[in-house]
Amino acid sequence: MLKQLTSFGHSCFRIEAENGWIGVIDPYQEGSVPGLKLPKIEADAVYCSHDHADHCGADAVILRKSGPENPYAAETVLTDHDDRGGSLRGKNRVLILTCGEEKIVHLGDLGCIPDEKTLAPMKHADVLMIPCGGYYTIDAAQANALIGMLEPKTAVLMHFRSGGRGYDVLSSQDEVCRMIPGTAVSGKSGLKPGEYDGPVILEPEQ
Repeated sequence: MLKQLTSFGHSCFRIEAENGWIGVIDPYQEGSVPGLKLPKIEADAVYCSHDHADHCGADAVILRKSGPENPYAAETVLTDHDDRGGSLRGKNRVLILTCGEEKIVHLGDLGCIPDEKTLAPMKHADVLMIPCGGYYTIDAAQANALIGMLEPKTAVLMHFRSGGRGYDVLSSQDEVCRMIPGTAVSGKSGLKPGEYDGPVILEPEQ
């Protein structure tokens, strides 16, 4: 079961399980995301939603040689990175981690709202990590609609611009907060299970 989720900005997160297992999702390569630098991270597993530099920096993560057993079963769902069937930016893998009744979902660079059948396994997550900055992914209005469709307990917003962090073409944090009502701005990088109901923005650990 999840002990803590930690944000490193953009779409990168660390999952720490209660048994000490650590997984990292979508680490970014050095220099690939303006204003962000990935700190030294150790983990037992790395998951990348697609092979763009801002999501596939697996080499930057130090894999532990012997760690706790992975308590999560991992499933990926193939989606489009754009609204043209993947013809612009290719495909994207949604990651679904389950442990008993617990479900953690990372939508990667989801570029459009999939059909109901594709969405079905993503519903009712305990934690949903969802992009909302637009241009490369769904925008904040689409993210807000998708949160309503998927009904997660907590939705962690990602892939937007904040100050000098992130791409200029993305919506700003303030714009995202206006478009997604009830968004909490945590001010912390870590989130514990049940700490927030609804959408939340975490402060990246650097």
